[in-house]
Amino acid sequence: MTQERLQKLIAAAGITSRRKAEALIAAGRVTVNGEIVTESGTQADPRRDRIAVDGVDLPRPANVYLALHKPPGVTSSLRDPHADRVVTDLLGPEIRERVYPAGRLDRDSEGLMILLNDGELMHAITRPTSGIDKVYEIVVRGTPDPQAIRWLEEGAEIRGRKLLPCTIELLGNAGPGRRFRVILHEGKKNQIRRMFARIGHPVVRLIRRRIGPVELGDLAPGQYRHLTEEELGALQRAVGASQRQLE
Repeated sequence: MTQERLQKLIAAAGITSRRKAEALIAAGRVTVNGEIVTESGTQADPRRDRIAVDGVDLPRPANVYLALHKPPGVTSSLRDPHADRVVTDLLGPEIRERVYPAGRLDRDSEGLMILLNDGELMHAITRPTSGIDKVYEIVVRGTPDPQAIRWLEEGAEIRGRKLLPCTIELLGNAGPGRRFRVILHEGKKNQIRRMFARIGHPVVRLIRRRIGPVELGDLAPGQYRHLTEEELGALQRAVGASQRQLE
């Protein structure tokens, strides 16, 4: 979880308003990890830092792990002055904790996103060496040559960067185009769109179906749900196994 201003954290805990929280800080009534703080702009991480007002610790935020179906047209970053909507706009008032997306989908793409407030797990999922498979279904224009598909599978070079091998399976026709399942072992920006544009068959629809052991399932666009204990455990084991392989 990223750091936030103390007055915001105090207000979010329901102790007082932000303005009054600033007065508490200025009066030396707030401590972070046992040290008195008097600057209202001071930031802290409520998951890692012990924040107290008049000696009483702020409650630590609960862990939240969500699977969300991002519709097309929604931006996956949390701040974008040019976006009509961002993913957290889809969350209801019952999600009080601030959550962050573990990875992104471009604005025109749709499908599964994992939102959470567990910074350690988020970084484990999104690091380039996470080893977490991501499964997509795509529709492309035209009919790619099988040899071009094999070239992509073997690890194409896009804009001077060698990609990891991937799996591409033809699922069938989609009007004048073709539908494929793509399994990636990395997640570079707009990777699939760049891959198929490279061989002259632009992607016209992209939906992410799975991230590691977490499936999109029957979640409708705009809907979300909490991860089950089984899903969370499987996800933690998956990133843990990948990390051990690197050690």
